[in-house]
Amino acid sequence: MSTAELQPTPSLQDPGLHLNRELSLLAFNRRVLEQAKDERLPLLERLKFLCISSTNLDEFFEIRVARLQQEVVTGAAHGGHDPRTPLEVLKLIGEETHRLVDEQYRVLNEVIIPALEQERIRFVRRTESPLGLDPAHPFPRILNKSLNFIVSLRGRDAFGREGRVAVVQAPRALPRVIRLPREANSGPHDFVFLSSIIHTHVNDLFPGMQVTGCYQFRATRNSELFVDEEEASDLRRAVEGELLARRYGDAVRLEVADNCTDEMANYLLRQFELERDDLFQVNGPVNLSRLLAVHDLVDRADLKFPPFTPGLPRRLVTSKSIFEAIRQGDILLHHPFESFAPVIDFVRQAAADPKVLAIKQTLYRTGPDSAVVDALVEAARAGKEVTVVIELRARFDEAANIGLATRLQEAGAHVVYGIVGYKTHAKMLLVVRREPRRLRNYVHLGTGNYHDRTARLYTDYGLLTCDEDIGNDVHKVFLQLTSLGRVSKLTKLLQAPFTLNKELLARIEREAQHAQRGKPARIIAKMNALVETGIIKALYRASTAGVQIDLIVRGICCLRPGVPGVSDNIRVRSVVGRFLEHTRVFWFQNDGSEELFCSSADWMDRNFFRRLEVAFPIEEKSLRVRVVREALQAYLADNTQAWELQNDGSYRRCTPDGTEPRSAQGELLKELAGAP
Repeated sequence: MSTAELQPTPSLQDPGLHLNRELSLLAFNRRVLEQAKDERLPLLERLKFLCISSTNLDEFFEIRVARLQQEVVTGAAHGGHDPRTPLEVLKLIGEETHRLVDEQYRVLNEVIIPALEQERIRFVRRTESPLGLDPAHPFPRILNKSLNFIVSLRGRDAFGREGRVAVVQAPRALPRVIRLPREANSGPHDFVFLSSIIHTHVNDLFPGMQVTGCYQFRATRNSELFVDEEEASDLRRAVEGELLARRYGDAVRLEVADNCTDEMANYLLRQFELERDDLFQVNGPVNLSRLLAVHDLVDRADLKFPPFTPGLPRRLVTSKSIFEAIRQGDILLHHPFESFAPVIDFVRQAAADPKVLAIKQTLYRTGPDSAVVDALVEAARAGKEVTVVIELRARFDEAANIGLATRLQEAGAHVVYGIVGYKTHAKMLLVVRREPRRLRNYVHLGTGNYHDRTARLYTDYGLLTCDEDIGNDVHKVFLQLTSLGRVSKLTKLLQAPFTLNKELLARIEREAQHAQRGKPARIIAKMNALVETGIIKALYRASTAGVQIDLIVRGICCLRPGVPGVSDNIRVRSVVGRFLEHTRVFWFQNDGSEELFCSSADWMDRNFFRRLEVAFPIEEKSLRVRVVREALQAYLADNTQAWELQNDGSYRRCTPDGTEPRSAQGELLKELAGAP
């Protein structure tokens, strides 16, 4: 008898079966950082991945660490199944983030910068008025993530005041990386950090005094918005009021130059009311993400990913109108391999078509200068009934969405902000068109935002259909969002917070029953995050019953695979590549009558219970086969950009090991976009 057979089967209540979500998120960021070290990738793209890892870490501190610190202050227990206290989790986070930041700057200084110099791209080493600190000039309010300098001084100023410490705040309008002109006897791509310029000229800011030290620093602040929706009579005004407070929320992290003296570092920690563990001393610019500008400023195609032209389904090329094309059958778009332009054309044609009576759309993130929004504005001006559900609380896009709401309202559109207590995260677009003897609903449903820029960077699915049941379902959901009263049951869509979670649980249980009866049983699911404990337990039960389960989870995964007697049949992998994996696809074998859904929702508590989400079926067999092949099988076969989650919570990078190298994203580029 094997050792595994002698081990008692763990209870599903065992907290050891659930990995910590914060540490899992940090593990994802480490996988992103590994891309910066991958010599198979173009050099400027590696720099970009380094910057992305820095940006990810910023948001991690602004949201996740800030929330944990608040739990420590209030004495609240940490959520989920982790038995550790918030303070214990923060300690583990501190240890891992310090290791991660050290590795980021090692990669910058020892890997990326030397490689850039070989390509003649160099960072050459060495405003607003300074703020002297005395009783009349207290420590200034430091903006979240802004570049600042703490300066130690000796001597007296023009008024006879003896200087000790001053703060120089770098204007936000200035670029942090500045290209040197060729006439300065520089190389073709020589850059200097703004911090180096300020260091060089800091003496000029304090005439008659001696600068004895100058050190850059940056504070990261709590960026959660706290809006009491029940009490707020005007949600928009309440969000606007919170946006200013976000810039000066409680500090959660302090970054300083590695040569900063202990005296100065401790002084700053006192000002921001932080502990020594919250201090990060870095060998380089305190904001790595600003180096992203170099990627755009350097015109070197050989150091970037090769360009590609997104493909178009043949029917959209040959049809006279997009409505005609949709009437011939459902159309599936796989971005960025296929173009986002048909979605924009859908709204534009609807805006110009005299037969179109109404357009209804949800907007979560759209980006500046949105072609979709332009088309909605034109439709409203043309007198069509335009209803837009805008989520004002889309994190870090709140201000942009407020401006968007104003623009649409001025054009005559009806703008609503969704349901109190629930974020509207579903991606839906409904066009009502008058046709012979009937009104027909044309629908677009997606896994990603109506954002033409991220549609070139994120993998997402979009479905264009005029299926009557789906059209009626979408119409009912919009009624929920724009009016009061109960809405009848949906026919084909699964909707959070009502049916999505329980319907997924039922389908997982159905696979378990098939396995127990000796029938083939399998689940393949792809998502950004897996956190919700009810789903995790259901997957454990299905695994115990013999269901083969493959999970493709980009970021956080709290499920622990490979536990004897619990998750032996579960495999988890993450793919990190050129494009950010964003598709959510759920496939159930169902004894040969397979079901497949695409969705805007991850398997997280917030998506199931605190957001308005939808999952939509892919019913046409040819499209279902295509999604399984493109989004599931190709990613399970990937052995160059995939990582496998191990039993201990670590990830192991997949390698070809003598087999043919496979890259899901690379293969899809060749197949759908015709890339070289």
